[in-house]
Amino acid sequence: MNLQENDQRRDFLKKSATIIAGLSMSGALLSSFHANGRNIRQLTGGTAITEDKFRSEVMPRAQLSILASQLAVDKAMQKNAKEFAGFELEEAIAVVKVLNDTQTPVPPMSEEGKALIEQLKSSSGNDFDKLYMQAQLSNHEFLRDLAKTYLGDAKGKTSPGEKETQHLATLALFAFNEHVALCKRIYGEVS
Repeated sequence: MNLQENDQRRDFLKKSATIIAGLSMSGALLSSFHANGRNIRQLTGGTAITEDKFRSEVMPRAQLSILASQLAVDKAMQKNAKEFAGFELEEAIAVVKVLNDTQTPVPPMSEEGKALIEQLKSSSGNDFDKLYMQAQLSNHEFLRDLAKTYLGDAKGKTSPGEKETQHLATLALFAFNEHVALCKRIYGEVS
């Protein structure tokens, strides 16, 4: 492999890692995105998950995660919740940047998202940590299921945009699974 190929591969891996981190972080928070026993198809309008749909479902979660994690970086009391919030904030910022670069539309914040932010602002101590970590867990579970469903729906699709999103979703799935486990552990610590 020549130097140029190594540099291109390194750039691809760096971008992929940033996107994965961000997507996973996007997982942050929202009671508005809890699955509540419904499957991904019900939550996303009952249709196949396309590359655009995948990205547009991730964007509001990343946006909300930025706001929630900014609060958590300052307000979280438990050391693991506080550390997780710092990582999530970095990831959400990276995800939003990548999604903006792909011209993913930025929707207005939902009423449920606004309510979550207000709940986080008005809570403190262990109550804040539990609310933040529960929202993170629910969102990462949603993102994990979204990525799995998208990858199933995208089988056989070979356009460059589709392949790029499939690669990102494949890498992100690892991070989503990891963050579900971390969120469960930390939530158990604060409960």
